[in-house]
Amino acid sequence: MKILTNWGFTRDGWRSGKRGEYLVLIQGLLLVGFIFLPTYHLPGISLELPKLIYSCWIVAALFSATALVLIAKGLLDLGKNLTPLPYPRADGELVQTGIYGIVRHPLYSGLIFLTLGWSIFQLSLSHFVAVIVIFLFLDLKARQEETWLSEKYPEYSDYQQRVKKLIPRIY
Repeated sequence: MKILTNWGFTRDGWRSGKRGEYLVLIQGLLLVGFIFLPTYHLPGISLELPKLIYSCWIVAALFSATALVLIAKGLLDLGKNLTPLPYPRADGELVQTGIYGIVRHPLYSGLIFLTLGWSIFQLSLSHFVAVIVIFLFLDLKARQEETWLSEKYPEYSDYQQRVKKLIPRIY
């Protein structure tokens, strides 16, 4: 349980949610829900057209590969600053290099791209709707995280101006 303590989880934190513990819990529930969500295909789309299927698989593979790079590089670049909580570590430092020089929240971006890739692979309308919900939630979580980061690191506002939040070069 020492790893949870190192990441900032405490009993008091779970009672108060003051470091974003409930946001982490909701995120986990959303991702588990996404996994078990039934697939609903759009009526009128024939899943027997090989060109459509293969095209979707290629696009899905590109999104998924991008997601894995974002997540892996984000984890590596964070190093000792890693915590599942949106509240910054007391002994942490602001990381602005590596993948964090391209997007401010690569772990969230990776989750969005991964869920989008799965939705395209499945051609599932229900999963596309879930991707929108996950995107909106992660945007909200990132907004709260950025409030805390701005309080801790005065240079964070300059970083926000230079680097996009969730989708490289777009948003």
